[in-house]
Amino acid sequence: MTSSLGTTASSRILASSSPGVRLSLHPPTSFSLLSFSSSFKPFAFSPSSHFSSHQRRSAVNVSSSRGFGTVASPKCAASNPDQLKSAREDLKQLLNSQFCHPILVRLGWHDAGTYNKNIEEWPQRGGANGSLRFEVELKHAANAGLVNALSLIQPIKDKYSDVTFADLFQLASATAIEEAGGPKIPMKYGRVDVSGPNECPEEGRLPDAGPPSPADHLREVFYRMGLNDKEIVALSGAHTLGRSRPERSGWGKPETKYTKDGPGTPGGQSWTVQWLKFDNSYFKDIKAKRDEDLLVLPTDAVLFEDPSFKVYAEKYAEDKETFFKDYAEAHAKLSNLGAKFDPPEGIVLDDIPVQAAPEKFVAAKYSTGKRELSDSMKQKIRAEYESFGGGPDKPLPTNYFLNIIIIIGVLAILTSLLGNN
Repeated sequence: MTSSLGTTASSRILASSSPGVRLSLHPPTSFSLLSFSSSFKPFAFSPSSHFSSHQRRSAVNVSSSRGFGTVASPKCAASNPDQLKSAREDLKQLLNSQFCHPILVRLGWHDAGTYNKNIEEWPQRGGANGSLRFEVELKHAANAGLVNALSLIQPIKDKYSDVTFADLFQLASATAIEEAGGPKIPMKYGRVDVSGPNECPEEGRLPDAGPPSPADHLREVFYRMGLNDKEIVALSGAHTLGRSRPERSGWGKPETKYTKDGPGTPGGQSWTVQWLKFDNSYFKDIKAKRDEDLLVLPTDAVLFEDPSFKVYAEKYAEDKETFFKDYAEAHAKLSNLGAKFDPPEGIVLDDIPVQAAPEKFVAAKYSTGKRELSDSMKQKIRAEYESFGGGPDKPLPTNYFLNIIIIIGVLAILTSLLGNN
């Protein structure tokens, strides 16, 4: 556990059995809800809940100093857009073959969910910065089992070394929602990775599933992140995915009629009947309270008990489109919490319509017969100015400035002459 990742066999740990990474280290009181920790705490479901026997036997490397995997975090902040797009396609193949949607959602949520809006400094404020790849944070009780999620995406990280861990975690999470039938998440990328385990947040920032006062606890944790009641309820709806295993989390039944046959390793208790399909069944089933084989945690039940939460929970139970819209916005907001972007505006992967080439500037075409230049003429002149490298906050170099003055003078004369005709 102390040796570098990817060294000798003695430095390896088995994800399913090694005491070094306590995958079943989850006492009932620390069953975190974010991804909720708790919610997707079960998404760490059991470390083996969605994996084949071959995967459970495979070794996972974790380093106490460098983090998960053999590829060092890029020094450059920005991820490569082309590699991000290719990684997204590889993630789709992974999801369709391994049915690991819930645990990948949980991975992204737990990396972002440590954000504290009251701390300005990065990375002390926590959030989506890739810190979850380090052993010190993986060993937090709320993150039990997430070493398996890392083992799933490590080959993709190795293949696309110019994608940061922080981006890959959020890309995996959003892609999992979409591939499970959920809404398109308006994501952006370019997140900077923390460089070492000393930059990981302290334990205790993720929510619990069974606190004494569920509503107060949810607000305390999510308000700290800068999220509101509507976003709390919308994000809770991601419990439509996944299942919980009592031997790992302390919650749920060992097996139900909905989980006894898998996919993946059989067992556990799900929140919904079709626990790999993203829809609004979570809200419908909690409201109905008629199926004892479906899991309802204290932090789930409170959504229909607290007056403010109930407004949104009732709406989402009746209107899937509204839920999808609100969920997509809340997920995107969560994925950006605490992140430092390079470039600052982020990278958008979705295809953007190609803009037509600017029309060639012809002075006579924009003459209006007036002595004063028209607004259109002024815009064209400004476009020409900017094409030379100038701008409101960026004066042109001296030689260009002289040229543009000459151009403006000539255009003004032409406009005046044409206006007198």
